[in-house]
Amino acid sequence: QVQLVESGGGLVQPGGSLRLSCAASGSISSINAMGWYRQAPGRERELVATITSGGSTNYADSVKGRFTISRDGAKNTVYLQMNSLKPEDTAVYYCNADSVLVGDTRYLRLWGQGTLVTVSS
Repeated sequence: QVQLVESGGGLVQPGGSLRLSCAASGSISSINAMGWYRQAPGRERELVATITSGGSTNYADSVKGRFTISRDGAKNTVYLQMNSLKPEDTAVYYCNADSVLVGDTRYLRLWGQGTLVTVSS
């Protein structure tokens, strides 16, 4: 079974930090880009950050300078280090991975189940 499993969410005070992890497992041949999205209550899902297999990164303007995305190719894992958190960062965070499954040649976008981040005093 192919899946992405996120961890690291929780409750943090404004100005605090959290580190999210997302590990891909199963019959995956290769992974190209990986990324994080988030969805706050009553709002659409939005891009937070992405990282290519070569390490190129892209960030939403709202998180630039505060969040850092990284990946461990050997572990098929992507991370999101979140610093200087604000109440408006409160959301469910989802990871994704553009993956080629064993026996296939097409890229398939896999999604995790989401992890809740709450920033509140």
